[in-house]
Amino acid sequence: MNSTYFTEEHELFRKSLQDFLQKEVVPHIEKWEKTGTIERFIWKKFGDMGFFGLTYPEAYGGMNLDLFYTVVFLEELQKIKSSGFAAAMWAHAYLAMTHLNAEGDERIKQDYLAPSIAGDKIGALCLTEPFGGSDVAGMRTTAVKNGDKYVINGSKTFITNGVYADYYVVAAKTSPELGNKGISIFLVDTATKGINATKLDKLGWRASDTAEISFDNVEIPVANLMGEEGKGFPYIMQHFALERLIMAINAHARAEYAINYTLEYMSQREAFGRSIDKFQALRHAMVDNATEVEHCKIFNYAAVARLNQGEYVVKEATMAKLKSTKVADEVIYSCLQMLGGYGYMEEYPLARLLRDSRLGPIGGGTSEILREILSKLIIDNKSYQPAVK
Repeated sequence: MNSTYFTEEHELFRKSLQDFLQKEVVPHIEKWEKTGTIERFIWKKFGDMGFFGLTYPEAYGGMNLDLFYTVVFLEELQKIKSSGFAAAMWAHAYLAMTHLNAEGDERIKQDYLAPSIAGDKIGALCLTEPFGGSDVAGMRTTAVKNGDKYVINGSKTFITNGVYADYYVVAAKTSPELGNKGISIFLVDTATKGINATKLDKLGWRASDTAEISFDNVEIPVANLMGEEGKGFPYIMQHFALERLIMAINAHARAEYAINYTLEYMSQREAFGRSIDKFQALRHAMVDNATEVEHCKIFNYAAVARLNQGEYVVKEATMAKLKSTKVADEVIYSCLQMLGGYGYMEEYPLARLLRDSRLGPIGGGTSEILREILSKLIIDNKSYQPAVK
């Protein structure tokens, strides 16, 4: 236990979550990986256990706990052989729901945030577009005000929970001529006419439902605007720090899981009359792996602690994701090599881990985009400020 950040209560929560995952989730993982569909019952079980409400207000069924409960939640989800399942859970709890809590009015919080915490509704955040990728400001989806409604047209892609979801948090341009100052955020119920979601076939995250979504003259009430019109871009940027820290934590956790699994394997696998964890070249490679991951963990925890205190850690979160996702890919690649031919077999966890991990340097802002953001902060002395609602 890292007593700098984790209390006895955090560790008790970790143990209860581990028990829950082993009992309620692990028996179904292989089926969900094969079908690409996470059955609805598990969302409700997560809600009943309070796992979706860790950091949210008690008024809506949450627990109002510190962010290190979220760290525990994320770390344990990386240890059950399905980053796709983990992604479905955290994308709901920390991408879609973060916007509901921060920008949603009381009606939206009662009708969507509270049921999301309870596991009765599933949410998805819709930012990325087929032609835009990491260029959020270049989005083409529009929301045109027409009387007491907005009419949404456009498309989104790579949307986690895009087919499962009961609602979308959608970014669209209300004033296209203003560029990133013309973006707004909307709550869109997926039962609304004119929405079509197509499931995408992916290299990894097989259990996760990732979709391309089209909006064809989708009419929503004006009341479904979240926050102020035209403030969507700063809202999005403000929440990117949390998303990037989430992906950094996921990365160090899956790398640590890979190391622990590989060390156990090496202690049992024999070659030339002794276990392979006695060969210096392999021992030193694993020590290097463990050192890299430990550095990432300590940095990530420090950034979470600052975010938990209300600091705007855009630089640190960006660095955390950039470094941790790169390290995770390298470490998992190395660990797979330690298993030799068995590492390449689907019955061992490293093959899936390798595929799942590869999304780390892509999702939530590619590593190339993150380096450019950091270049502006470090070289150009640019500063990013949080949105003021």
